[in-house]
Amino acid sequence: MKKSDKIKKIIKESYGNMAKSSNGCGCGSCGCNSNQTVQKQSGEMGYSLNEMSEVPADSNLGLGCGNPVAIASLKEGEIVLDLGSGAGFDAFLASPKVGRTGKIIGVDMTDEMLEKARENANKGNYANVEFRKGDIENLPIDDNSVDAIISNCVINLAPDKRKVFREAYRVLKLGGRLMASDVVLVKPLPEELKKDEELLVGCVSGAILKQDYLKLLEEAGFLNITIHKETPAFLPDYGLSITYSAVK
Repeated sequence: MKKSDKIKKIIKESYGNMAKSSNGCGCGSCGCNSNQTVQKQSGEMGYSLNEMSEVPADSNLGLGCGNPVAIASLKEGEIVLDLGSGAGFDAFLASPKVGRTGKIIGVDMTDEMLEKARENANKGNYANVEFRKGDIENLPIDDNSVDAIISNCVINLAPDKRKVFREAYRVLKLGGRLMASDVVLVKPLPEELKKDEELLVGCVSGAILKQDYLKLLEEAGFLNITIHKETPAFLPDYGLSITYSAVK
């Protein structure tokens, strides 16, 4: 099995188990075992109590590392893509912002997360939200078809981040925006930490250096790359959580 396939298998299994147990213990929330803890985690990431109460409780597993919807400036009628949409939390927050004439498309590779997200969509009657199975390195989305992309602590999990950014650029319309929260490194990880599966699922061992991450965005063609927020991440000596925007 290729290394990239092995990484995806580990991530699928881990996040599938989280979806089944409704126990968010991924990016930034290891040890998270109650709704109260999830709410605390989400509050620290920049979500308000109002936002958390507006969406189905089962959609917030506390797996993010920021609040990309807060900087997205979404408008009525826009088509928005959520990369690694999980149980649907950010997709549901984005839903009322684009209204009935807009659409939110969540893409996730984990069957259990997709099942939970679709259940939540039905529960909350989100008629303008749909979830598709797919890999963010190879999106099931047409060229030049979305106005905005959001993503929350998922790109760091992808083995080939260059492909992710190229795909994001491909599916965005000209002038479209990418808004994401993610984990980057401020210094290289020691080899033993790179091999740690828990740190992979915890969004650290798959992360790359901040300057390399920003360079990949530029190489994909993105302009006006702006970092809106930086906070120490889950291995503070190495990791940094960033929330940023970029334009096609």
